[in-house]
Amino acid sequence: MQVLKFGGTSVGSTQAIEQVCSIIASYKRKGRMAVVVSAMSGVTDKLIAAGQQAGQGQEQYRTILQEIENRHLEAIRGLFPITVQSSLLSQVKKQLNQLESLCDGIFQVGELSRRSLDKLMSFGELLSSWIVAEKLKQMGLPAGWKDSRELISTDAQFGHALVDFEVTDHQVTSFFQHQPSEYVILPGFIASGPDKETTTLGRGGSDYTAAIVAAAMDASVLEIWTDVSGMMTADPRLVPQAIAIPRISYEEAMELSHFGAKVIYPPTIQPVMNRRIPIWIKNTFAPDDYGTLIQDNGEKPFPVTGISGIQKIALLTLEGSGMVGIPGFSKRLFDALLREKVNVILITQSSSEHSITTGVHESDMLKAKAAIDSEFAQEIHDKRIEPLLVERDLAIVAVVGDNMKNYHGLSGKLFGALGRNAINVRAIAQGSTEKNISAVINKADVKKALNVIHEVFFESETRQVNVFVAGTGNVGGKLLEQLQSQQSYLLQELGLQVRIMGIANSRKMRFSETGIHLDNWKADLEAGHEMDLTQFAQRVRDMNLRNSVFVDNTASDEVAGLYSTFLQHGISVVTCNKIACSSEYANYKKLKDLARKFNASFLFETNVGAGLPVINTLNDLVRSGDKVNTIEAVLSGSLNFVFNNFVNGANFRKVVKAAQDEGYTEPDPRIDLSGKDVMRKILILARESGAVLEMKDIVNHSFLPDEALHAKDVNAFYEQLDVHAAHFQQLLQNASDKGERLKFVARYHNGEASVGLQSVGREHPFYQLEGKDNIVLFTTSRYAEQPLIVKGAGAGADVTASGIFADIIRTVR
Repeated sequence: MQVLKFGGTSVGSTQAIEQVCSIIASYKRKGRMAVVVSAMSGVTDKLIAAGQQAGQGQEQYRTILQEIENRHLEAIRGLFPITVQSSLLSQVKKQLNQLESLCDGIFQVGELSRRSLDKLMSFGELLSSWIVAEKLKQMGLPAGWKDSRELISTDAQFGHALVDFEVTDHQVTSFFQHQPSEYVILPGFIASGPDKETTTLGRGGSDYTAAIVAAAMDASVLEIWTDVSGMMTADPRLVPQAIAIPRISYEEAMELSHFGAKVIYPPTIQPVMNRRIPIWIKNTFAPDDYGTLIQDNGEKPFPVTGISGIQKIALLTLEGSGMVGIPGFSKRLFDALLREKVNVILITQSSSEHSITTGVHESDMLKAKAAIDSEFAQEIHDKRIEPLLVERDLAIVAVVGDNMKNYHGLSGKLFGALGRNAINVRAIAQGSTEKNISAVINKADVKKALNVIHEVFFESETRQVNVFVAGTGNVGGKLLEQLQSQQSYLLQELGLQVRIMGIANSRKMRFSETGIHLDNWKADLEAGHEMDLTQFAQRVRDMNLRNSVFVDNTASDEVAGLYSTFLQHGISVVTCNKIACSSEYANYKKLKDLARKFNASFLFETNVGAGLPVINTLNDLVRSGDKVNTIEAVLSGSLNFVFNNFVNGANFRKVVKAAQDEGYTEPDPRIDLSGKDVMRKILILARESGAVLEMKDIVNHSFLPDEALHAKDVNAFYEQLDVHAAHFQQLLQNASDKGERLKFVARYHNGEASVGLQSVGREHPFYQLEGKDNIVLFTTSRYAEQPLIVKGAGAGADVTASGIFADIIRTVR
């Protein structure tokens, strides 16, 4: 014998019921079959709502009953020929009239008892199962209908009755021994108590009904037909990349269903597990999909079978020195919870016996606290223990797998992944069987945590990087262009899926829960909201995505001011904006410390040398124990371009204007020519080498006359360059007379730093530096005789964007 159960969505519409009947018909000549049917999707909730409205004396219950009636009558009209509809509609109306009478009685009394509620809820399954049975008969199949209340006996615990298996097994086997119908349709969820009053088996009880029948008849298989293709490695609504689990053990399925996997009702598994009857979870709307087969354990490709979670959890912690070494505290604690019928989901106790922590549903939190504080009132009064500590807005995530015990370091892998994504773990529990590791976290982090864990255990070949970009000018635009062109390469060669989740410029901001398509980002951004920096930062935090990276392509003080907020939320920061790292040393150190504390990356390679590996090279030297003695560098591509073209009597003003026109300088060239930008760069390098320096400590040997440097605007600045043309020609002439070239050089040596214009001879590495190239010389303990040289293009949107691109990849590698 086979037992099939169809859930509410499987019979939720005319088309769905026809699909169910088609599936049942396909089993023809495969032996006898019991089919358990749930109420149409949403009907049970409407029945409860109608009862509550009636119990509160509100006549709106009649509207709800009318909606229920319309839905079932429409199903009859859609499923059957008009020639047979009259008698069928009459039968359904008869049931609906009884339902209406029950609600009228509740309305008159003004009270909805648990007994009445069970009776009320039974109508959903009674109606849907009868309709399915009649449809099968109309299709010519030998089908019969049986009221499950005549088969399943329970106690009188209305709402969640306990099954009397001895009586139930006898009634089920006796019925099927004398039942001639090949197909027997049964309403799920409902049963009867000792006085034959209607009881229910709890929400999800239709699964349980099917398991009870399957166990009693020692069925060959129990099939649970639902709207998903089996149990998934995680909830696909929270983890879109979740995959179906083809095979799973009874124990694993019980663990996952207990911790929130809603595909199967937890008590369902026990009766069939005792008889070793396989459970097959199938998709009504994709019947050819394999689904999930639950049976004795087999070989699995992963150590973890699935992950799940329960939200709306509260932690109760009883602690105090008076508990240490004193027996009986645990018993009294759990007895107090038992008296209030509070279900304990998780337990953990410190080895010092100083505290006991339990996890309960938030709905039970207040009565649990009252019960425990009352139980230990004397000890609390004597200050031997503290009043119960209650924490709410929490959730439990659970990692489940029979095979976990055979893998070393699995817990470390789990908690390491959570830590790297700034997910704080409040409590941990692991059973001695090592089939389950549970962690209590903040409720706001559930989606992020499930995705992080799923990535670690099921997506080892692919990691997702979620990027938020501020600044879409020359550098930002090139970065997005490069990311688009390299998407396939990153995925295929590095296993990285880089998603742009948010873009902003000075005018607009745009976010997407699924990622912004880079082939149309400009139009998407223009259609976005008005830019608000505070709201932008809040949205980045609220999205709370794993492996999040904020990219700053601006030169904004305000944007740089957001870094600490992002780092504190575990969001990595990649920036070409030099303001933060060249600000007060205390702020620079704070950002570095926050990155370490919250396991986030703070990367700013492009602060010095654009795409050149200057800072990474310096970091490698320092980390490996080398001591930096001297740094000499040409760090301004703009200034190098200017002085490489200021030769052979050229006009200095024209050279500077040409550099501005080519985009090598800022709109105000004084920003470059003043040396302030180079001061920032040598300050950053000095700090990265270990020096504690401020901007004011750097000596600037400016070559600009004060009148030019402090001109009222750019036009006035250019006029002053003409006025002082002889000054610039003299600088050039002095260098030429010695056979040398002018270079704007930054230098750090033994804790002191300076910048200024110098002339260098042919033997110097700077002499041959052309175009807008940068060069850095590191003289260290290991590179004492010949400095380590990093040289190449140090300016330009393309190379700067490529440096940012590389830093984004470093955040996850």
